[in-house]
Amino acid sequence: MSAARPPRGSGAGRGAGDSELLRPFRPMLWLVAAAVFMQMLDTTIVNTALPSMAVDLGQSPLRMQSVVVAYALTVAMLIPASGWLADRLGTRRLFVAAIALFTAGSLACALSPDLDTLVAARVLQGIGGAMLLPVGRLAVLRAVPRTAFLAAMSFVTVPGLIGPLIGPALGGWLTEAASWHWIFLINLPLGIAGAIAALRWMPDLRAPVSRFDLPGYGLLAFGMIAISLSVEALSGHAARQAALIVLLVTGLAALVAYWLHAARAAAPLFPLTVFRTRSFSVGLLGNLFARLGSSGMPYMIPLLLQVALGYAPTRAGLMMIPVALAGMFSKRIVVPLVRRFGYRNVLVVNTVLTGLTMASFALVDAGQPAWMHVLQFALFGAVNSLQFTAMNTLALRDLSGPEASAGNSLLSMVMMLAMSLGVATAGGLLGAFGGEPADAAPVLAAFRWTFVCIGALTLASAAIFAQLGPTHRIPKPVVDAADQG
Repeated sequence: MSAARPPRGSGAGRGAGDSELLRPFRPMLWLVAAAVFMQMLDTTIVNTALPSMAVDLGQSPLRMQSVVVAYALTVAMLIPASGWLADRLGTRRLFVAAIALFTAGSLACALSPDLDTLVAARVLQGIGGAMLLPVGRLAVLRAVPRTAFLAAMSFVTVPGLIGPLIGPALGGWLTEAASWHWIFLINLPLGIAGAIAALRWMPDLRAPVSRFDLPGYGLLAFGMIAISLSVEALSGHAARQAALIVLLVTGLAALVAYWLHAARAAAPLFPLTVFRTRSFSVGLLGNLFARLGSSGMPYMIPLLLQVALGYAPTRAGLMMIPVALAGMFSKRIVVPLVRRFGYRNVLVVNTVLTGLTMASFALVDAGQPAWMHVLQFALFGAVNSLQFTAMNTLALRDLSGPEASAGNSLLSMVMMLAMSLGVATAGGLLGAFGGEPADAAPVLAAFRWTFVCIGALTLASAAIFAQLGPTHRIPKPVVDAADQG
């Protein structure tokens, strides 16, 4: 037996057996990993280019949040249907279609002559992006042997950490060296190569499907859209704000109607039984409200650096690297922290630290030394990443069987919905505080008050995690959800 032991440094943590089991699936795993990279890169590369987009499209840089909201909201809306469509149409056909839509949407974004067209193109891009990750994960789940599943998921999720690391800097460099159009055009060769590779290496897996819960899906989708649009309307003019209350109330009514529908439907999209697990309920609600503040930060920070402090796009993008690097490091300390202090203590304390760190961005000033900014950004990246990993694993650790699949899909949807609402909230607050780029002092003041408000919003979510009972159990290896930021 000792002769078969892998040598030190050869990846013994996963084992030579895993490596051999994964060998036939390597092309598929590389394909899914590339899809993860494409989507995670796209969610971060756009933020640095928003001020340049605004100039070309004749818009205020502080009114560009709809470019981010449109993509995130579309992804959140379509995640519940992606699994059913994959079972009905087959993983290969749907994966190729997703790449094609994502690529076509990228081309449409680059060719957009105005903001409305760009938002519509982002919706098309989001339709493809919504199916890339879930269908890819589903193919891995069904094709790879269970004994090697954890190693396979670790392999495909690593690019999800690299995308946010290089996305802002790449977006800034492309914007400065060429134009903002290239942040979308670089997806074209990747998409074409990915579609060809998918036709060859993506397995065509199907499963029997029950009748799709169309009424429930309609209620859920309408509720998400109405609430997100009502929040985003905060930054618009009075004429747009007139519909805010109607949208908000009807959106909330749709979500309540879905809850009542799911209680009596034979096969609802998300069975209410998952909420009987307290750790899932607290983790899901904590995810939603904690992310309302923190999801706005990747949108706010590049705007602050460029619009209020006068940074060039490349420099603003490089300033986001400490956030990503510190976030990658902090993921490694989640397990020992939870083992030592328990979920409740870790999440309550870290939520407070995250809120205070976000509010501290109100103190950022152009006269401060660069090392101070780097330290502040790294601190935010560390506590924010620790927050995501801890609350994601909390939500899924006690689910099993069909509830685990439903809970994972619901958590993924809530994460994207919170991203949409977070950016809409940050944009709405910036608009409410009245900053305009023509005058630097009011703009900086608007950013400062917005950071204070979203920091306070995150602080308040600590009360949700305080409802947990004491536990010191180590998180289960829920890799696909825990590694999503």
